[in-house]
Amino acid sequence: MDDVKIGEILTPGDDQKQSRQERQVRSKFWPTFRRAVGYVPFSRDLVAAYYCAMDPKTPRRVRGILLAALAYFVMPLDVIPDVFAFVGFTDDVAVLAMAFRMIQSHIDDSHYDAADLALSGEGDGSQSGQTSSV
Repeated sequence: MDDVKIGEILTPGDDQKQSRQERQVRSKFWPTFRRAVGYVPFSRDLVAAYYCAMDPKTPRRVRGILLAALAYFVMPLDVIPDVFAFVGFTDDVAVLAMAFRMIQSHIDDSHYDAADLALSGEGDGSQSGQTSSV
């Protein structure tokens, strides 16, 4: 995957596109994450990015970039279909890594705290995918 394609994927989009992506991410993030956790080398960052994207205090452009990256992650059919186990998530990892580099300063301690809680099994990540502490 080259930077041009990743740049196209990470376009924040308008309000309508962001709303559609947010619905898609809210409904599919946790099942996809559970399936991919062994293939994503930065699971904590990924979950923190999810909480950052769902945080209404996150700037619109940053939310748009994160929602675009997370929507790409939850889509089963993308450049390399996710059904191919390890190889299927490599393009997703590339897109997510680029998004993280673009917005890293916006993922704050509260997002990481929520991620740690979800990853420990005590948070809401194992059930609803709705934000609780952000």
